[in-house]
Amino acid sequence: MEFKKSVRPPENIHSAGYYFIYDDNSIFVNIEKDQIQIPLLDIKAAIDLKLKAPCFIGKLSDHPCYSVHAPDNFKDKGFKPVNIRALIDRVESCLWAVACYARQIHDWNLNFKYCGKCGYRTERKTDEHVRICPRCSLVCYPRISPAVIIAVVRDDKILLANGVNFPDKKMFSVLAGFVEPDETLEQCVAREVFEETGIKVKDIRYFGSQPWPFPDSLMIGFTATYDSGELNINFNELAEAHWFTSGNLPLIPSSYTIARQLIDWFVKNNNS
Repeated sequence: MEFKKSVRPPENIHSAGYYFIYDDNSIFVNIEKDQIQIPLLDIKAAIDLKLKAPCFIGKLSDHPCYSVHAPDNFKDKGFKPVNIRALIDRVESCLWAVACYARQIHDWNLNFKYCGKCGYRTERKTDEHVRICPRCSLVCYPRISPAVIIAVVRDDKILLANGVNFPDKKMFSVLAGFVEPDETLEQCVAREVFEETGIKVKDIRYFGSQPWPFPDSLMIGFTATYDSGELNINFNELAEAHWFTSGNLPLIPSSYTIARQLIDWFVKNNNS
């Protein structure tokens, strides 16, 4: 399946559409025989459900896609709310990507209904994803929060940590943190690693990036080499942090995540 982003819906929609229905951190889905399915509804069924603020986001193959907010009684309509993270590795990768995009558009529409400058109700443009205040003309685009994620390597070991806010208290991952104003990505890498572990790094190199809708991050991956220092954990951020060899890794993130891609890169380069 191929997804094509768009803002203006087709004038005549004949096929059923995918509805990415959100409420807080939950997405409403159909579950049949332990298989998660995104609701595929015709126009009449969608209208009968009284979905709030439908926003057309594009087409997946021949099916229009909408980001919508669930009405208050939606849990009684036969759909099950699940955390969006539950979709990872349980739906096709293309559907997962569209669900992430729909989530960010949903949150933007929900959180920017009112102008942050004058408090007036904003209006949505029809030719792009923009909300504009008709009173003071403040323009609000979907928010994107850049964050770095770093694989720190020391000889044949990688630095992995368990964050205090990790849902899975047994899982370890590479370090990450948000970019601050007036800071380069490389400066952020050095600062975050030092603030969380007391380690100084060098040879900071770009690895790749991944959109991450929890709620609106863009994860920018880097590799870095240990320079100096001993582990001095910031327990406000991390529960644990240790150096691991490629043959003795703890529980690590899903293969879809850039965190796992960084760890796999380390393993590949240390399994000779």
